[in-house]
Amino acid sequence: MRDAGAFLLLLGITIAVYMPALNGGLVWDDNMHVTRTELQSLEGLWRIWFDLGATQQYYPLLHSAFWLEHRLWGDAVLGYHLVNVVLHAISAFLVAKIAQRLGMAGAWLAGLLFTVHPVCVEGVAWISEQKSTLSGAFCLGAALTYVKFDSTRRRSLYLSALGLFVLGLLSKTVIAVLPAALLVIFWWRRGEIAWKRDVKPLSLWFAIGIPAGLFTAWVESEPSLIGAHGPEYALTLSERLLLAGRVPWFYACKAIWPLNLMFVYPRWTIDAGQWWPYMFPTALLLVALSLAWVARKHRGPLASFLIFVGMLFPVLGFFNVYPFRYSFVADHFQYLAILAVITPAAWAISTLVNRTTSNRLASIVVAAFIVAPLAALTWQQSGDYVDYETLFRRTLARNPDSALVHNNLGVMLMSTGREAEALPHMEAAVRLAPRRSDFRVNLGLALAQAPGRLHDAIAEYESVLRTDPYSYSAHLNLGLALMSIPGRQQDAVAEYQKAIEATKATMGAGSEFWQAHLNLGIAYAQLPGRQAEAINELHKALQMKPDSALAHFHLGNTFHKVGRLEDAIAEYQESLRLDPNVPEVHYELAYALARIPGRVPEAIAACRRMLILKPGDAAGKQLMASLIDFQNNSRR
Repeated sequence: MRDAGAFLLLLGITIAVYMPALNGGLVWDDNMHVTRTELQSLEGLWRIWFDLGATQQYYPLLHSAFWLEHRLWGDAVLGYHLVNVVLHAISAFLVAKIAQRLGMAGAWLAGLLFTVHPVCVEGVAWISEQKSTLSGAFCLGAALTYVKFDSTRRRSLYLSALGLFVLGLLSKTVIAVLPAALLVIFWWRRGEIAWKRDVKPLSLWFAIGIPAGLFTAWVESEPSLIGAHGPEYALTLSERLLLAGRVPWFYACKAIWPLNLMFVYPRWTIDAGQWWPYMFPTALLLVALSLAWVARKHRGPLASFLIFVGMLFPVLGFFNVYPFRYSFVADHFQYLAILAVITPAAWAISTLVNRTTSNRLASIVVAAFIVAPLAALTWQQSGDYVDYETLFRRTLARNPDSALVHNNLGVMLMSTGREAEALPHMEAAVRLAPRRSDFRVNLGLALAQAPGRLHDAIAEYESVLRTDPYSYSAHLNLGLALMSIPGRQQDAVAEYQKAIEATKATMGAGSEFWQAHLNLGIAYAQLPGRQAEAINELHKALQMKPDSALAHFHLGNTFHKVGRLEDAIAEYQESLRLDPNVPEVHYELAYALARIPGRVPEAIAACRRMLILKPGDAAGKQLMASLIDFQNNSRR
């Protein structure tokens, strides 16, 4: 009952400090984690486990959790936020129980500090990082169970701990370092490591965890999957060593002094030709040697150091991870590593207070004095995740030279019809990262929407293609621009074809770009005598993306043009099943139905639905009047 009360207290505090984020929406990358339409079926669940490219990262248990959550509450984001909060509270509770099991003072203070520490905000308030909270809960559960096994040697506890470890790996393989951390803990407790007692039972853990981590590293760098490759990742061994020496200092500083936290930190320039970057690994080595000397009497500081650096090992720079494209550090990377700072700090504070006073109230006051400012910072930081625009505007206020954030904010503004606001951010992104072809393509999109800037957009696309002839997005958007210029439709067709070929050239012969097939089909439909080719391309697009309401709509239009009215009606109806809120589809459906004897009442119903969505549409009103007049004349 005491444990249950402690957990409920931690949960209540977690909900309180994360309240601003609970009201938030989806932000960057969340749409790739909340289960997509094509994965929401039982077949989609099978694909999550057995189709390597079905999800953004191959963390099948994580995406199965998202799949189940979508079944429970669909796209309502509150549910996803609450799951993250509950998982974080469970992890904080487990932190306290592990410290308590190890006989450390300040166990519950450690759990409370983990609950409210601002560095954890990115891992908890960001829906995409359920991978951190879910794997963290499994990791800490495995650690607690294994510590119990270490005392009792009960086989059931060993198997339970191993099972939790595997579940954690299936959620996020960064926890593969757990068995090494457990060995450090046992060395700290006993002063030695015995092969039979300590290493042998964990050998299976290493045998599972190391391949899992290496597999994730391969998935991260594979061009056809995540694609963490290219010039941004072309670091020499000496540069990677310099990076690995600097990263722990950054995280330690943020753990101790968690101010000026941001979603995207500036990307460091790692220059092995300068002297000052060598200060970081040199200082790190000196600290390690000093702690090793101190360990002759006090093993705790060295143990904390080894666990902290060890938990960060996957993100020190020896392996390419996708976020390195825009920053070498991120708060969520130290979601678990920070425990190697928090737990010793809680022990030190608790020990000092107990030696100073035996007054329980004084201990509570000291804890509140430390926890309150951290809780306030967490509450403030979690407000950044209210929505996409807030997150990126606040990030730009702290990191104004982030090309990525300028670009992504621009894309968001364009998606909401605010092209004039988007254009300066697109221009800033290209100015800050002129070699990023995707940023230049997005600038072209913004220019194409600006009055009188279509030719500037075309020039931007052509500039990209001169340096990157296999940029399928540049070919695609150049085709879109050319389609709007009279007499350039054939040139647009050529660009769409190049987009398809570029996809095959860069991602393999089996890869296709469904949007290029869609746009090629739309272009063919507008050219005399090429409707058969249009139907063929639109069918290809739908084979790759059967849930595209837009592709079904344009296929219906093409069938309509060639007089295949029943086929056209079927496509319009499928388009409306996928997205019932597009008035133009209701209009075309009504028009097609009106051309078939006996189906005028259905046409009137379709037209009525169109006018509900778009009541001021003149063409819709005229069609409705004609249909009603025709129906009345027929009755007479």
